Amino acid sequence: MDQEFWLQRWREGRIGFHQTRVLPLLQKHWPALGLPSGSRVFVPLAGKSLDMAWLAAQGHEVLGVELSPLAVQQFFEGQGLTPRTWTSRHGTHYAAGRIELICGDAFALDAEVLAACAAVYDRAALIALPPSLRADYVAALMARLSKGCRGLLVTLEYPQHEMEGPPFSVDEAEVRARYAADWDVALLERRDLLASEPGFAARGLTALTTAVYRLQRREEG
Repeated sequence: MDQEFWLQRWREGRIGFHQTRVLPLLQKHWPALGLPSGSRVFVPLAGKSLDMAWLAAQGHEVLGVELSPLAVQQFFEGQGLTPRTWTSRHGTHYAAGRIELICGDAFALDAEVLAACAAVYDRAALIALPPSLRADYVAALMARLSKGCRGLLVTLEYPQHEMEGPPFSVDEAEVRARYAADWDVALLERRDLLASEPGFAARGLTALTTAVYRLQRREEG
């Protein structure tokens, strides 16, 4: 799976992963992070998620990164915003109000552009990646976030042999193993989803749950 895979899905409108409402689990658990208003929140593999608009409405500055220019365009159009644009070594930047989206490769972002991010929100990034890229995502990209960074991670869990990802199943043991070196991980909630997601049941799944974790990058080390 390479960049063209995702670009093609956006071109063809095969974006069943896009949610048409703000994720209720975000609304429920985000306040527990205790972030001051104005904190900058990093949203990797952002798509055109409405969660970004919700975070901005809470008073946060949002920095998203998304590979597809169509996704970026559709996000701002959907919000009724006309962004200003500029280019950098990271890609093309689009910004309006409290939201900035970089159209480019998330893995190419460096510590400098992420330095001001006090938090990270991952609803669909880790589970979009196969195992080899999940390792790079945590060991490289997440490692560029500042010490003390807080965040929420949302995953899916299902019998991987029953369905070919993405989205991929990422269980609690994997989350803890991948983040153990630099992050404290706390499971906040696990919720059964199969009854409310008939599309996944139609693809052959016999079980489907979502899990929400609180992350905090340790100050030491």
